Amino acid sequence: MGIVRAALVQTNWTGDKESMIKSHEDYARQAAAQGAKVICFQELFYGPYFCQLQDAKFYEYAESVPGPTTDRFAALARELGMVMVLPVYEQEQPGLLYNTAAVIDADGTYLGKYRKHHIPHVNGFWEKFYFRPGNLGWPVFDTAVGRVGVYICYDRHFPEGWRALGLAGAEIVFNPSATSRGLSGYLWKLEQPASAVANEYFIGAINRVGVEEYGDDDFYGTSYFVDPEGKFVGEVASDLDPELVVRDLDLDLIKVVRDRWAFYRDRRPDAYGPLVAP
Repeated sequence: MGIVRAALVQTNWTGDKESMIKSHEDYARQAAAQGAKVICFQELFYGPYFCQLQDAKFYEYAESVPGPTTDRFAALARELGMVMVLPVYEQEQPGLLYNTAAVIDADGTYLGKYRKHHIPHVNGFWEKFYFRPGNLGWPVFDTAVGRVGVYICYDRHFPEGWRALGLAGAEIVFNPSATSRGLSGYLWKLEQPASAVANEYFIGAINRVGVEEYGDDDFYGTSYFVDPEGKFVGEVASDLDPELVVRDLDLDLIKVVRDRWAFYRDRRPDAYGPLVAP
């Protein structure tokens, strides 16, 4: 499998959709100039985190997937030879809206999408107003850089999806997020490293930065990659400033760790029935 140079983007809200899209196009070009072959953006990357409010005007941010934004970035992916993970607001049809991530291969091919399964509805994170729960399972996509999965924000608190992605052969799982300082900060550097260890693959964890005009949530960045041993790959990003994170991931470490710990061999699915009983 070898080394894959991978990138994450954490940034703040610029004030409008078009400038957010342009900013992320610029980040992708910067990443490509540094040799990155795969990139993932933050949750709902082209908009604000509007879930701090319950207001139907934000339904306007939803679009079809594939659709205009995925088409625009598919052309860029093809130009740069880069796999792209695009977390967007999806409209399947009017009234059917999802928190979604589209996956584009390095030749610009749209490979498919993941829809966020676990939808929070607590103060400052009123997501059930905006999204239906995902219904496409936990797909893993064969890309130019290997087998890639996605698990979005609040999903990370639920071990079942992490494991489903591992069983489907994921080598890198991206976790685009929007999470605020006070609420989950103490978990941020705990849950994803633990999940990387338990499931023996790489995780890219992405968070926004800054305070937006729609609420008090203070997004604390600190995006990072973590390896199957639970170790950060390079430094963790700033907790205050926008940042492009580019790191080399040695995918050969996956086999080393799986041979050492054999967690998949020692699973007991025959005993797990009570976990999914009604």
